[in-house]
Amino acid sequence: MFSVTPLTLSHGFLTALGTQVRTYYPERVPVSGPVMVVSNHRSFMDAPLLMASVNRPVRFACHHYMSRVPVMREVVNSLGCFPLDAPTDRNQSFFRKAVDLLRSRQVVGIFPEGAQPMVKATRPNEVGTFQRGFAHLALRAPIDDLVILPVAIAAREETTNSAFPLRFLNLVDPSEPLFDQPGWHPMVIYHQVNVLIGRPYRIQASQHKDYHGKQARSLVAEVTEACHQEIYQLLKEGFS
Repeated sequence: MFSVTPLTLSHGFLTALGTQVRTYYPERVPVSGPVMVVSNHRSFMDAPLLMASVNRPVRFACHHYMSRVPVMREVVNSLGCFPLDAPTDRNQSFFRKAVDLLRSRQVVGIFPEGAQPMVKATRPNEVGTFQRGFAHLALRAPIDDLVILPVAIAAREETTNSAFPLRFLNLVDPSEPLFDQPGWHPMVIYHQVNVLIGRPYRIQASQHKDYHGKQARSLVAEVTEACHQEIYQLLKEGFS
């Protein structure tokens, strides 16, 4: 029986929307091995866009509300995303699932800005503060050849619509303070977008070894800042 792969679906999705994509530095994408893609995040289009640009299947971690809202649910399921569990078990679930995927030499996608830019309209040339969970994962995961690949999404032309009230999402996840406010969930649709692949950040054996005690905090900050700065600079380039 014929089945559509997430990678094929991503290309088809962008074609159907008529999105014009220009990818810079595709030669930086590792052709094999475990990779963690990290990127800025403003649209439901980001996962298929990144997958099509790196031209490898990517298993994206996503907020668990996206697996419950109609339309979003169908998109994340079709793309093979793995929703995070309820807040009480979110970190443990994320770590276990991500490590299993990376051990099997797959690509895991993470949006370190979290849900904030998805539910509050942001400017396309800005990147918010990064949460540090991805850096903890990279340093803790028992994987010797892990690569973090920073990627910037620079939307040159886009349309923003109001999808549904944020209070509707509060019914799905009452523990998320972002949903307990007035206003609407924006839906950003890219028409012209530049995707810039950053320089691969390779986790060294010495970093795994030093990930303990007080050194762990400084290492996590170092990895987080390196990826944030790379995406920030790529984003500036994408709009130049």
